[in-house]
Amino acid sequence: MPGVYISWPFCPQKCTYCNFASGVFPAELQARYLERLIEELRGHEWQWTPETVYLGGGTPGSMPEEALERVLSLVPGRPWKEATLEAAPGAITAAEAKAWMRCGIGRVSLGVQSFAEEELRRTGRRHTAEGVERDVRALREAGIGNINIDLIAGLPAQTEAGWRKSLEWLRRLEPPHVSVYMLEIDEDSRLGREILSGGGRFGAAAVPPEDRIADFYEMAVDFLENHGWRRYEISNFARPGFESRHNLKYWRLEPYAGFGADAHSFDGVWRAANTDDVRAYAERGPMPERTQADLAGERYLTGLRLMEGVEFREEDEARFGAAVRRFLDLGLLERHGPRIRLTRRGVMLSNEVFEAFL
Repeated sequence: MPGVYISWPFCPQKCTYCNFASGVFPAELQARYLERLIEELRGHEWQWTPETVYLGGGTPGSMPEEALERVLSLVPGRPWKEATLEAAPGAITAAEAKAWMRCGIGRVSLGVQSFAEEELRRTGRRHTAEGVERDVRALREAGIGNINIDLIAGLPAQTEAGWRKSLEWLRRLEPPHVSVYMLEIDEDSRLGREILSGGGRFGAAAVPPEDRIADFYEMAVDFLENHGWRRYEISNFARPGFESRHNLKYWRLEPYAGFGADAHSFDGVWRAANTDDVRAYAERGPMPERTQADLAGERYLTGLRLMEGVEFREEDEARFGAAVRRFLDLGLLERHGPRIRLTRRGVMLSNEVFEAFL
């Protein structure tokens, strides 16, 4: 069954490394945005009942309970098989956690990124490791045990000792799901622009070199797998049964509907993307752009992100056969019966592999 993604692009602060269409906006813009979001949801023709809901952004955890309930009341199927809310760590109250439960949220994703004080300070984050521990306790006491924690390898001033500290905190907190990302350097974040321009603001000069970032990532893979988290996607690790149902829809090319600024939808044939301009969305609505999906190529682009890999079909031979054989010979792909998947080395060079299927 399809899933639903809802974008709440408002944050109490804009992190230096963030390259999402989110930020700090006036309260009056939030009010207009909420009404547009409700209009978009009310205007949707529900031809199916969603089984998953994901509220991302931004920081949807900052939504007042009344606003969250108004939005979720327009999504049929509650209680859903999985309903995720992204939240900023460090200050989750017992009242907030209970309110999320009342609204149907059963999974919370915490954008922790690091448990090391120096790394947090360099990126402008306000939480502490002990604060995250209190958050996790508040969530569990409210009945929300399905918790994800994000970490980023490659933050300014990151050291091996600091990275190991973050990994040890995972073992201490025991979240059933962990996401580990390598720092993305592009024009869409302040830190990325500073690095690309050769500047030194935002701790740009203290970002570890690429090979060191890769070492941190590999260290995390070993640590997590040795302590019971299974890597099921390039950046995602879970205890058995706690894989993200919603995100698996993206990687398996299952349908989903997106609402809000920069939200994307896929019906199995067509992709649609709402405007990523938060102010424009609040004023004029979603203004979606539609494109036809390249299902053959996308099946490899998304499926190879999963450790289960993708089935190589006879009809794919003409278009992708040569590339698949080349990557098998290079040791970037491996074959298991009719399925192919990235090797451990292939994961680290995945962008090179993915380009062959564009």
